[in-house]
Amino acid sequence: MRERAVSAKYTLFLHGRESPATWITNRAHGGVGRRVRLYFSELAMSHLMNTYSRQPVAFARGEGVWLWDEEGRQYLDAVAGVAVNGLGHAHPKLVQAICEQAKTLIHTSNLYRVTRQEQLADRLCAISGMDSVFLCNSGCEANEAMIKLARLYGHQKGIDNPAIIVMEKSFHGRTLATLSATGNRKVQAGFEPLVSGFVRVPYNDVPAIEQVAAHNQNVVAIMVEPVQGEGGVNTPEAEYLKQLRAICDRQGWLLMLDEVQTGIGRTGQWFGHQHTQAVPDVMALAKGLGSGVPVGACLAKGVAADVFKPGNHGSTFGGNPLACAAALATLDAIEQEGLLANVRETGAFIRDGLAEGLKGMAGVVQVRGQGLLIGVELDRPCGDLVARARDKGLLINVTVDNVVRLLPPLVMDRKEAQQLLDILVPLIREFLGA
Repeated sequence: MRERAVSAKYTLFLHGRESPATWITNRAHGGVGRRVRLYFSELAMSHLMNTYSRQPVAFARGEGVWLWDEEGRQYLDAVAGVAVNGLGHAHPKLVQAICEQAKTLIHTSNLYRVTRQEQLADRLCAISGMDSVFLCNSGCEANEAMIKLARLYGHQKGIDNPAIIVMEKSFHGRTLATLSATGNRKVQAGFEPLVSGFVRVPYNDVPAIEQVAAHNQNVVAIMVEPVQGEGGVNTPEAEYLKQLRAICDRQGWLLMLDEVQTGIGRTGQWFGHQHTQAVPDVMALAKGLGSGVPVGACLAKGVAADVFKPGNHGSTFGGNPLACAAALATLDAIEQEGLLANVRETGAFIRDGLAEGLKGMAGVVQVRGQGLLIGVELDRPCGDLVARARDKGLLINVTVDNVVRLLPPLVMDRKEAQQLLDILVPLIREFLGA
């Protein structure tokens, strides 16, 4: 067992001279109880790679928008596994679908037909208007598929070095290609050389794209998020995606939308672009698609739907029966329970409540977002709010250092939204007034 700079008072337990229960009982006073929990958390994770700055809490169960930690404390979840648990926790339709599928068949591989996969592809095309689907396991894999499709499309047009226009402040994943497409130098640092073939422009800046179109003959696609989630919940002008669609049509480019965070009802429509009627050629999905079961998808339309041929791309686990059963149950629940309308109404209620509660408060830059993808930008770093909110029983997220990001489950109702506001608004006011 590894020791990591542990103070002398912990070594009795490390060397077996006290039982864990006695050790906690003898020292659970004077603030030591918190250090005990932190220590055991570190001890339990001693064989995990140190890739996350984890919070000192572990959850034991969940129901709807609520989570309970291992000590029985209850939390209102406004993160939803980072926009994953759209149906909340332990949704009965999802639980039933997963259990029933697990009893019969979990995985066979893509060497064979997978009936559930075909059913899911049909459903996704029906709600999106797309023509074909490649199923994978995550958002970065879906985006990798988009990147590969765009490059192959370029080569099929006779372009030897196809390039993709990407945006500043974007986030597309942590694999090498998606990391290279991402517009965040902080997450790229140390992983050079990055993959070439990306041309970066500011988000929400159509003239910048027109400039690239005039001078770069290698461009084959634009890759963009309808709303930049990790980048700070940045929402573009209403006509932005329609203008990009027009440029792509004129240039013969593919419009590729990263809907990993905005898709599957998060913004109040099935997909974020449906607020604008700008239909993409290629679209990436994941996060909320399986309500916590890993599944991603790359959807294509028109000429893009026929670019891949057997052998061009693949996935061992992608689209297995278990993941597809979870995704189908998710789509059923969203449709049957009217969750798209709920997202629009509850999201507007939360944004209005934040705007009203923080009105005139020095330090609040903007409340913005779409549906239940909501950001509160402050004029200073606000990472401390995560722990302060957690101590009050509310789970929130902070991105780009100064934006409080809210991503609650799509099932959150008005009463629960009010509880969120009752905790968060005073916390922000206190934080800014300190």
